[in-house]
Amino acid sequence: MALAEEILAALDPDQRAVALATRGPVCVIAGAGTGKTRAITHRIAYAVAIGTMDPTKVLALTFTAKAAGEMRTRLRALGVPNVAARTIHAAALKQLLYFWPTVFGGRTPDLITTKTGFLTEAINRAGLADSLRASNRELMRDLASEIEWAKVSQVAPTDYIAEVSARQQKPRVNPEQMVQIYTAYESIKKEELAIDFEDVLLLCAAMLEQEPDVRERVHDQYRYFTIDEYQDISPVQQRLINAWLGNRKEICVVGDPAQTIYTFAGATPTFLNSFTQRFPEAEVIRLTTGYRSTPEIIFAANALLRHGQMGQELVAHNGHGSKPIVSSYQDESAEVAGILDEISTLLSDGTPPQEIAILARTNSQLATAEKALRHANLPYQVRNTEKFFERKEIRDFLSQVRKASVIPSDGWIDELRTLAQPYLTGDAIDGIAALLHLARELDGDPTFEPKTLRTYLREVEDRVQQNNPPTMPVLTLATLHAAKGLEWERVFLMGASDGQLPLAGSDRDEERRLFYVGITRAKADLHISYQRTPSPFLRESGLIPA
Repeated sequence: MALAEEILAALDPDQRAVALATRGPVCVIAGAGTGKTRAITHRIAYAVAIGTMDPTKVLALTFTAKAAGEMRTRLRALGVPNVAARTIHAAALKQLLYFWPTVFGGRTPDLITTKTGFLTEAINRAGLADSLRASNRELMRDLASEIEWAKVSQVAPTDYIAEVSARQQKPRVNPEQMVQIYTAYESIKKEELAIDFEDVLLLCAAMLEQEPDVRERVHDQYRYFTIDEYQDISPVQQRLINAWLGNRKEICVVGDPAQTIYTFAGATPTFLNSFTQRFPEAEVIRLTTGYRSTPEIIFAANALLRHGQMGQELVAHNGHGSKPIVSSYQDESAEVAGILDEISTLLSDGTPPQEIAILARTNSQLATAEKALRHANLPYQVRNTEKFFERKEIRDFLSQVRKASVIPSDGWIDELRTLAQPYLTGDAIDGIAALLHLARELDGDPTFEPKTLRTYLREVEDRVQQNNPPTMPVLTLATLHAAKGLEWERVFLMGASDGQLPLAGSDRDEERRLFYVGITRAKADLHISYQRTPSPFLRESGLIPA
């Protein structure tokens, strides 16, 4: 019991309430930077310590491999090393592959880690090669996003046009052409015996629903569920969660309606907002103490929350800091030059580069900043919504590594550097550099044995399956979507201009939530810049006069 008391002693009153709610159902509404990961990991550890939960029967679900890894690290530190903390996709894939031979039979399907090749073939098969440029990276991203939205929303090709016409945010692809490509894409996958990540969720859910023996075994394996970022659950993910849970009630969900920024990808806060309707007896706990940001940043965040009626306000815990700075520029090049001047000063004053981030609404804005950073010879890494391992240069480089790994050699890391040289140019630099940095980290890890290209490739391919790209201790460039769940000491939010944020044609409420996510990434310093006409969100948050 001494250990249990130690676990509780590390928590504030609201977090302690979460830890003490060891039996489900529990709903935790956690604002930005309020310590939700600490609360839910301590809840699991406390329940294990007092004997309420068997740690081997806990399934803790997150949305990113990074968050899952962080959860496992914290649980190990709390003396609970054997909890399954995984992304929803990773948990579903593990179960699907385990039961595949007995349920489906035949060869296990290949998992598609990038849709590009299949989409190119689908465009050709649909007879649209002349009207669509398959080499256009933005087009391929839009096609993949639409298919992902349709599948997680459980919309078949035959229903696509009807469903998309009722959608507030319209696709950038012609709906009739989209149906043709979607249909061809599904047909090609079936022929090639391949599945994508959305199929993993759909097939796993169907397997549990239709196979009583499988369902019984899975229900026996996992009895206690914790689900993070519950505001971003999609309909197919909720279907899978229902199949995992069955008629039991040992579930704890954690989310923040104010950070719902993925509705365009099929996510919906409906399941979080209606949790108490499905579980009337649920205990609802709110985390409101903001530990990440200064009071000055939290003041702006609260003003935005009030204006948009987005959710509960935060109570600042940290000491006072500097007021957020808002700067106006005539054009984007002047804006980026101003940001780089500020960053150069910070770096010369000793600020670690990994504590600085430039955030933007769109990938094109990041490209402008990236070009300037390269010209200034400042090290950086890009994080955006484009999957790291789907980038052409990454796929081409790893293809070369696969070929080279067939023949064992002594100097594996030198060989890797040689293979990387042709790719260390232009837009490819940051991604290839990250893979080389991962190699250096592994080379210094005594548990990484044998030290060969083949074992390195195995580590990378594990990361491909988990969508867990390597990172570097350098300045970060990120879209607002990709910044969610991350934090930095000093944040530069560029392009806060009317028409850019909110982006023209987008849902204003969701754009406001994106701005909220952006400003709450900053711990100590927040610099916001715009060109010509400021975003209305700057006035709503009290950062410029009304």
